[in-house]
Amino acid sequence: MKKLTALIMSLLMAVSLAACSSNKTNTPAPSEPETSESQSTQSSEPKNETDGGSGSNTLVVYFSMPETTNPDESSMTEEERNSTVIIDGEVLGNTQYVAYVIQKNTGADLFRIKPEVPYPTDHDTLVDQAAEEQDNGARPAIKDKIENFDQYDTIFVGYPNWWGDMPMILYTFFDTYDFSGKTIIPFNTHGGSGFSNTINTIAELEPNATIYKDGFTVSRNNVQEAEPDILAWLNELGYSN
Repeated sequence: MKKLTALIMSLLMAVSLAACSSNKTNTPAPSEPETSESQSTQSSEPKNETDGGSGSNTLVVYFSMPETTNPDESSMTEEERNSTVIIDGEVLGNTQYVAYVIQKNTGADLFRIKPEVPYPTDHDTLVDQAAEEQDNGARPAIKDKIENFDQYDTIFVGYPNWWGDMPMILYTFFDTYDFSGKTIIPFNTHGGSGFSNTINTIAELEPNATIYKDGFTVSRNNVQEAEPDILAWLNELGYSN
């Protein structure tokens, strides 16, 4: 708990955003997207830190879609509880929280993948749109650009598992940048499906990159308690805190 508190205080200074966690419900059918968010209502959105000023050669990229920014668990729907973690009254998406733990303990730069056209906030509408995107092989446009992408040798890439695949905006991301000679380290959150075949998919999309196959995956039911496991995984990768 002290380590988690120290992490949250550091994040407050580093990205002006508190971290958070919540109890999870039982895993529902994996045919639904496991996260969503209102891009326009995030009250404490961190800035993407990829201007190259840090000189870091490591980048954490993530896509995370919490369905609510309201920290009142008593008023949350099941889908909202499934998609968030809450600490000290602030809401983070599941994948977002994992990304912050990784960033804090690696000293990496941080980039959040956001769609140019925000996803709908209503759960059922989001489910329909995400399914349609997958059926059509869509490539949703990404709002921001990674500055000085060439400076990064190692890139952690995080995403939720949607119907046994990455959200289609991840395909846009991999289409946009040249990963030749870089190392990609995947991490994800899920409702019971783990990585599915997504690591192999990334390897197919980026044949000239080195793909770290032992990525970090965690059920949304366990994100709240995942910090020690994330740190142990990072230690195996050679990042010691």
